[in-house]
Amino acid sequence: MKKILINKNIWQTRVAVLRDDKLQDIYFDTHSKEELEKSFIKGKVSKVLPGIQTAFVDIGQRKAGFLHISEIDRALATEKTAEFMHVDDSEQELIKKKVKKAISIEKIFSPGDEILVQVIKEPIYEKGAKLTTCFTLPGKFIVLMPNIPQIGISKKISDREERIRLKEILLKNLPKKMGAIIRTTMEGRKAKDLKKDLSFLVATWKSILKKFKKAKYGEIIHRDLRITLRAIREHFDEDVEILFTDNKQDQAAIQKFVKNFVPEQVKKIKYYQGPPGLFEKFEIDKQINKALEKKVYLKSGGSLIIETTEAMTVIDVNTGKFTGKDNPEETILKTNLEAAEEVVRQLRLRNIGGLIVIDFIDMSSVNNKQKLSRFLEKTLKERDKYQSVLLKVSEFGLIQMTRKRSGKTLVQQLTNVCPRCNSYGFIRSAQTLSFEVLTNFKNEAIKNNIKGSISLITSEAVFSHLIHKEFQSIIKLEKSLGCKIVLESDKDLQSDQYRIEKVK
Repeated sequence: MKKILINKNIWQTRVAVLRDDKLQDIYFDTHSKEELEKSFIKGKVSKVLPGIQTAFVDIGQRKAGFLHISEIDRALATEKTAEFMHVDDSEQELIKKKVKKAISIEKIFSPGDEILVQVIKEPIYEKGAKLTTCFTLPGKFIVLMPNIPQIGISKKISDREERIRLKEILLKNLPKKMGAIIRTTMEGRKAKDLKKDLSFLVATWKSILKKFKKAKYGEIIHRDLRITLRAIREHFDEDVEILFTDNKQDQAAIQKFVKNFVPEQVKKIKYYQGPPGLFEKFEIDKQINKALEKKVYLKSGGSLIIETTEAMTVIDVNTGKFTGKDNPEETILKTNLEAAEEVVRQLRLRNIGGLIVIDFIDMSSVNNKQKLSRFLEKTLKERDKYQSVLLKVSEFGLIQMTRKRSGKTLVQQLTNVCPRCNSYGFIRSAQTLSFEVLTNFKNEAIKNNIKGSISLITSEAVFSHLIHKEFQSIIKLEKSLGCKIVLESDKDLQSDQYRIEKVK
């Protein structure tokens, strides 16, 4: 069973989703900073680059957002291309056929064009926001696609008759030239639930279009729900055992929100009054800190090592202390299955997307490899809302997969690049730094013809290494340079810093 915990402070709101008291998802809302993801903005095209089929759009942020041709909806592309080619309505069909094929973005946009865009990925580091004109408006039971006339149904709804029933309800009520995706939460619900959700989303879309006409470029026209209600929309379902909030006002707002969609679930919303604090009671902070570490321990004694680079994330599975009793192959399968379940939890919790390679413990049995692959795929389908694609287990026990990116990873949200190691994850040893300092000192002494008594002031770590490990090297250096070296330490110096001073 699941629990949802909402902790509100003056400076921040945090939402935790637990399954069997294990943290599955964590969301942060810093009150001083607004999120851009899912926002609708009036933008102005600042640059068009046909070579990479991308338009850069000024959206009022420090960096221009980028809009790739793959993120431009067909209707807009058709309309803009027709304008570019001075085509009348009778030839629109010809343009539609061309749009299906490759077409240059310079025929769709020109610098200075004002367009409505939606942010699908927050700015990260030196990259601007990723934009789209394939708009989506998420609701509790459906996701409205106001300019993409396609119907989709969640793959997690597997019953064929239920899928047909839901599709018929949607087709009867969906406005022309609009599309929608039926979410898993709609399974088994009445038609009135879908109609109510759809009506609200269509009204929201009309409001966005109306505001766009009057807005200035760079203006945010519409934002998604704040994190509290957004997490409830995504996670509050029949599997939720209880929802705790430690704020009375939030409790009232949540109850009002839930009554609109699932009134029968309102009784699950409870006010929590400590001590201890809500997150302290369920050890949420401890679990968050563990999710920032590279190593994750499994119950069996095995472990995962999670390493993320710009290109991909690599996860290594180790047996550790778990050796089993009789059958080594069964021991390995058991560890791999446990690891697969934990991998899904870690991907969600750390919000890891893109290309992922999992190095499971190698198994000789083809049947066991298939079991592992099916189990991982099933667990992802049941417990992860983001789309993923898996390849079969390779001969080396590797599984390659992709997972949809959404927002920043947990590490990006909670940490900064280490100024000492520049995100490498390690720093140079005291020995390496000592040799570097001695080399630089020697070169400087020769260059400036330094004689007499000289103070070499270093960091405490380098000073300690020079005194205990390189004392003979210092004596030989003194003879070769014809000077006396006085070693000193300064606690305020960084490990690779040093100073040279003449002794008076």
